[in-house]
Amino acid sequence: MSNNSTYKTWKERLHSIIYEADTPAGKLFDIILLILIVLSIVCVMIESVKGLPTNIYVLLYYAEWIITIFFTLEYITRIISIKKSSSYIFSFYGLIDLLSTLPLYLSFFITGTSALLAVRALRLLRVFRILKISRYIGESNKLTKAIKDSRAKILVFLFAVLVLCIIMGTVMYIIEGENSGFKSIPISVYWCIVTLTTVGYGDIAPVTPLGQFIAAIIMIMGYGIIAVPTGIVSAEYAHHEDKKIHLNTQACSHCNETMHPDDAKFCHKCGEDLRNE
Repeated sequence: MSNNSTYKTWKERLHSIIYEADTPAGKLFDIILLILIVLSIVCVMIESVKGLPTNIYVLLYYAEWIITIFFTLEYITRIISIKKSSSYIFSFYGLIDLLSTLPLYLSFFITGTSALLAVRALRLLRVFRILKISRYIGESNKLTKAIKDSRAKILVFLFAVLVLCIIMGTVMYIIEGENSGFKSIPISVYWCIVTLTTVGYGDIAPVTPLGQFIAAIIMIMGYGIIAVPTGIVSAEYAHHEDKKIHLNTQACSHCNETMHPDDAKFCHKCGEDLRNE
């Protein structure tokens, strides 16, 4: 076997372990990653607690370096094991992987007491590693697809809600005026959004009977409006369940596309032969 063939086989095996979970090696790799992600998040949380013994912080520091090095190696291997590396580097998960790995390294280049706050903020970005978990939850793919397919309906709905808030906010500005805290239309729109979402901070409140009546109507409308996006996504999700085709975790070694049916022979995005994966 030539060196080229050996290298190709090695890359293909590495790709199947890192990007897929249908093999024992792939499942083991995913489990190790999940454990390390959870440990990293726990480290970040404990690190923010003041007054712990110094040796605890030292232990957390070394643990974080071990985890960071592992994720760095993971990031590099994900790049070299795929033919079209840019499809991973500029993908959502690729950016999250980079964002969650860089902070510890960047802290070396930011020095001086004035930069301590920036260093702390960079280190806290490690919490984004929790977003990596969704890559290994099969059902999250279905939910993502449902949200993506219903985005047009949700955008139209949000636009309608925004128009409603602008109109009602303007009405409240006219009725209540500056004496009641409605000092401008933007502030009145802010109040309307807070009221419509049933948050109700209480920093601004209508005092006139008419204003209170309109506020009550907005509050009641809020309960119905909040349920609309949930219903849209739920209906889309149910639709996908009805026409469900069993998909595996196989990822194309060329473009990194996933969501292939079990009997797929070629990538539905780039046409790469999946039978050689």
